Amino acid sequence: MKRIVIGITGASGIRYALRIIDVLRKEVDLCVIYTRAANLVMMDEEKIDINVIKERYSEVVFYSEDDFSCKYASGSQDLDAVIVCPCSAATLSSVANGLSSNLLERVCDVALKEGTKLVLVFRETPLNLIHIENMRKVAMAGGVILPACPGFYNNPKTIDDMVDFVVSKALNRVGISNNLLKPWKYENKS
Repeated sequence: MKRIVIGITGASGIRYALRIIDVLRKEVDLCVIYTRAANLVMMDEEKIDINVIKERYSEVVFYSEDDFSCKYASGSQDLDAVIVCPCSAATLSSVANGLSSNLLERVCDVALKEGTKLVLVFRETPLNLIHIENMRKVAMAGGVILPACPGFYNNPKTIDDMVDFVVSKALNRVGISNNLLKPWKYENKS
């Protein structure tokens, strides 16, 4: 069974993370690390706090950013992938510059040093040159920058369709096949 860590930061777009948890919770050994800012955004955007999510997904192990007891803080553990979703500019900066001041940053640092798949679903816009430089650094170190930019070739009808587009892309990058998004197919309508 694959071992996946989902990191949730305080960027807007908590719905992406909740959808990933919902899709993966019974398919993989799932660990979720959340920041204090993530809980604030969750309350603002989804009108729930992390305790409700913990109860809803009791089969998932949750850690706060200041709980370094998580086994994935060590490179000695076998981990298949880390997805930070949504990824804030602050977390991107920390990962790009090798900071490990909280558990999520440490797990990302370990992923890069161990060659574990790391996907940062960046959710900030517009971008400044510092964001772009930090993205370059992470990509050069082996991470994947996956901006939360839903496509429209699948003719989304709902917000959930747009969320599923981004979630599908993130899951595909870490080797988790899914049916959330139909592949693009050209149809000549002339």
